[in-house]
Amino acid sequence: MAAGEAVRIAFQGVPGAYSEEAAHRFRARGGAAGVRTLPRPTFRDVFGAVGVDADLGIVPIENSLAGSVRENYDLLLERDLEIVGEIYLGIRHCLMALPGTEMDDVEVVLSHPQALSQCASTLREELPGAESRAASDTAGSARRIRDEGLRSAAALASERAAEVHDLRILRRGMEDNPENTTRFLLLGPEPAEPGPNAKTTIVFSGPDEPGLLHRCLGAFARRDVDLTKIESRPLSDAPWEYAFYLDLRGSDEDEAVREALDELARATTFVRTLGSYPAGSP
Repeated sequence: MAAGEAVRIAFQGVPGAYSEEAAHRFRARGGAAGVRTLPRPTFRDVFGAVGVDADLGIVPIENSLAGSVRENYDLLLERDLEIVGEIYLGIRHCLMALPGTEMDDVEVVLSHPQALSQCASTLREELPGAESRAASDTAGSARRIRDEGLRSAAALASERAAEVHDLRILRRGMEDNPENTTRFLLLGPEPAEPGPNAKTTIVFSGPDEPGLLHRCLGAFARRDVDLTKIESRPLSDAPWEYAFYLDLRGSDEDEAVREALDELARATTFVRTLGSYPAGSP
């Protein structure tokens, strides 16, 4: 990417998706003029676009209420990409419909199952007679209402989705919990410059034996390396064996982190650093 060019960021979904909103929060480095977002139908397609027709990809990795996005953990292990940054985005669901549709007209609410779940109490209060109907994504539900002219339907999606798809916002702040936040990872083909406030994500696996995880985590505890998250996922090619993902404070260039990783490598059969990158702020 030449200096002055817009950064091309692939995201899953259609224009107006929360992933696209997170991409626009990215502050491009190296003289980039801005951000150009590239919609892709699946998370796998986002990973595949990086280094091909996109400079970066952006994917959700965890939500403060719904937990981890397991598919993206599996893709991090499967694909050879670097985590180069993270962005925390407050999720603010809006109820939207075609111009002229009023709250009393709404019979069906369309959205991703997580969005419907995150707004369940508010929907019962505001639209007690409306049916909640699951769809593949939030912004896609908004686009469907526009494309099909669904006058008795509303969608739960971002404010940007209403702008992009020419819908009227009936009510903002539909989420039951205002602390609803999603953490997104930026993915690139090359490592990032982590900077002084760094975070590192690693993945490892080892033999199925007593005390393995205790010994692995102890490598960090003995050096006062702060672990902020641990996630386990089954290995697809080894039934009943697991990969463990760790987020930790610091860079793989820090002496304490390097020493811990060296000790971890001696205790396990596989260790990989997925990226050292500037930490985001929740």
